[in-house]
Formats: sequence, structure tokens, C-alpha cells
Amino acid sequence: MAEKFFKYVIVGGGVAAGYAAREFVKLGLKSGELAIISKEAVAPYERPALSKAYLFPEGAARLPGFHTSVGSGGERQLPEWYSEKGIELILSTEVVKAEIATKTLTSAQGTTFKFDTLIIATGSTVIKLSDFGVQGADAKGIFYLREIDEADALVSAIKSKPEGTAVIVGGGYIGLELAAVLNINKYKVKMVYPEPWCMPRLFTADIAAFYEGYYKGKGVEIIKGTVATGFGTDEHGNVKIVKLKDGRELEADIVVVGVGARPLTGLFKGQLEEEKGGIKTDGFFRTSAPDVYAVGDLVTFPMKIYGDIRRVEHVDHARKSAAQAVQAIKAKEEGKSIEEYEYLPYFYSRSFDLSWQFYGDNVGEAVIFGDNNPAIPKAKFGSYWIKDGRVVGVFLENGTPEENKAIAKVARVQPLVESKEVLIKEGLAFASKI
Repeated sequence: MAEKFFKYVIVGGGVAAGYAAREFVKLGLKSGELAIISKEAVAPYERPALSKAYLFPEGAARLPGFHTSVGSGGERQLPEWYSEKGIELILSTEVVKAEIATKTLTSAQGTTFKFDTLIIATGSTVIKLSDFGVQGADAKGIFYLREIDEADALVSAIKSKPEGTAVIVGGGYIGLELAAVLNINKYKVKMVYPEPWCMPRLFTADIAAFYEGYYKGKGVEIIKGTVATGFGTDEHGNVKIVKLKDGRELEADIVVVGVGARPLTGLFKGQLEEEKGGIKTDGFFRTSAPDVYAVGDLVTFPMKIYGDIRRVEHVDHARKSAAQAVQAIKAKEEGKSIEEYEYLPYFYSRSFDLSWQFYGDNVGEAVIFGDNNPAIPKAKFGSYWIKDGRVVGVFLENGTPEENKAIAKVARVQPLVESKEVLIKEGLAFASKI
């Protein structure tokens, strides 16, 4: 079978791949040096669009509108951009075997790719209900959302059943964003999740109360404390019923599942050191093997600000870790040094006319400020997390760009605070004066 050689290979064609390519071009890249191998059929794109504007009933986002790197205000990298820069974009190609010792990758088609330096950017894959043996989980009309073909299938389903009924399984990021966008599509929406409130990995009960109240006000029904245990179908295999553990049965034309993701590390099992479910790297995203780097969702890396190691599933980290790895590769070649990765955890979401941002660490005691009454138009409220007398994390709904910069600074500086009463009283003013 055919064999190809590239100085640099990026395996995976998501957000991180697009930003890594941009950084290579910025730092100097010769034609033919870099290849990106992706199982998707399209050039790297800004994945967050899929759960937001891609599903809008009007004015929906479509490619080429959201190719990387428009998400951070950069150039739109169309397929032609890669050609012009001498980058080989190898699409619809799944790597099925990796041999780190011989620096060889093999595709499903049998092509082998040799490299000098590898960047692993395979990201994550969705956790499916079929992984748990849920009865009927392979029915038609049950959707997951990670890649653009899955989004296209969901768009088709929405259009084929106008003003239908949707059940969202999961109360995290995907669950909340999809519940909103299906509601905007005039669907009757029910959310089902086992936790006592939505987004429990980040939200406190006080924060969650606002969003749950807001969604209920929009007509979204929220069912907590139970899980989907099975699905009923019609004679054509289309989902019609969602069976819950508590015995209830919900009608559904569409089911969207968002119950988490797992890092795609399987190609490298036993070849690279792993920790906390991800491929372990240093602050330059070097793995345990020479000339092999890993970035984005699938890496466990030193979180310098907190003195520990973590894995972060977020587009902001995917972008920044990709740039850091490329800078480290080029610095090594040139005999230079760069600073270790200094990442401040950052998460955000937009749904309906809501928009929140969070920076830092949600540990310690949380206090809420502002008015989190969901009935108030354009409500502005937030939360501080205090640990060992310092503010270590900040959340803000409906912040201005200046206010969001201010809360990010607080999370990075971690100022001392006299008491939680001071934070409650001063609210956002505390952040603005740091």
C-alpha cells in the first residue's frame, strides 16, 4: 500500500488541528511539511456552532462560515487556505493504527503515514446510551451531537417533524443548549437528568435555579432525579417513547442525548503514559514519547495556577494548547525556550438571550450576588467561590466585555477577601476594582 512522509502530522481534524495549522503558518512552514489527517469530510471548523446557530430555524450558521479560526477573531481557513499554505488536508480518512516507536500511522484504507513529529488532536467522542446497554438505544431518531454530519441529521429530523416533541437526555452543556435551540424551533421540549440540578459540575444550586426557572418560563419541562432506561419505537424503528426509571413514559419525535464524552486515546494505549483518563503531557504538551505531542480534550496537563494536573474539555483550551504545542515544537528546532502553559480555566455558554462566563476554580464556598430571578428581563447576577480566604472562581450572567475581563482578572489574581458578606454586598463592584 501507499506510504507518505511528512515532517509534521496532526491526527484529528477538529478545532485544535485548525489552530495548530494556523500557528505553524505563523511561525514558518515550508510547503509539504504538514499534513492533517481527519476522519471528517470537511476542513477544521469551530465545533461550538453545532449546538447553537447551526440549528437555528432562520439565519442558521453554515460552512464555510465557521471554519477555524473565526471563533477567536482569526482568519477563516477554507480548504483553499490549506492548499495555499502547502498543507496537505487528508479528509475522510480514519487512522486505525499508530506505532509510536516506528513513527507510523495507518489509515483504514491501508495507507501508511510516516512522520518526524506528531501532534495528537483526536479529541473526544460522545458517550452513548448503547454503551450502557440501554434497551432501544439504537432506534432511529435518537441523536448525539459532536460532528457536523450528526448536526445535519438533526437539522433534517427537526424539519421533517415541524413543531414536534423532543426529549433531551442530560442536563449539562449540550442538554441546555439543545433544549433552547429546539424550543426556538417551536418544539415541545422535555429535559431529563438524574442530578438535583442542571450543570452540576459547574453550577451551584443557586445558579442552576435561575436557568431552570428561565427554561421553564420558555415552556421547557424539566424532569430531575431520574434517567432514561429504554425507548419504544413504531413499526419503522423510529423512536416514539422514552421510558424513565421512575416508571414514567414520555412521548418523543426526537431524542437528543448529551451525557458526556470520553477522550479518544485508544490508538495510543500502552504506548504513551496516561493519567486521569487522558494522555499525560508536560506544560509544553510533550507526551512520554519523544517528538509526540498531544493537545485539547484528550490531554492531562499541569494546571500551573493550581499546582495540580487536570483534563479540560473546552474549545478555549483546544485552541490555546494547540498553539502552545506548535510553539514548543518550533522552539525546540531553533534551540530556543518558551514559557510553560499557564491556563486559566474558562467556560461559557449562550442560549436563548442568555450568556454566561466562568473563570477559575469552582471549589470552596460559593456566594451569589445580584438578582437571579429568572422572571427579570436581562437579569445580571453572578457567583464567587472562596477558598482559604481568597476568591478562586467567578461566574457572571449577562456581563459586558469589560465586566467579563474583570472577573477573569479576579480568578487569575485570587485576591484576599475579608468575608463572604463583603462579596455579597459589593457584588460585581468587587471584581471591577481589582
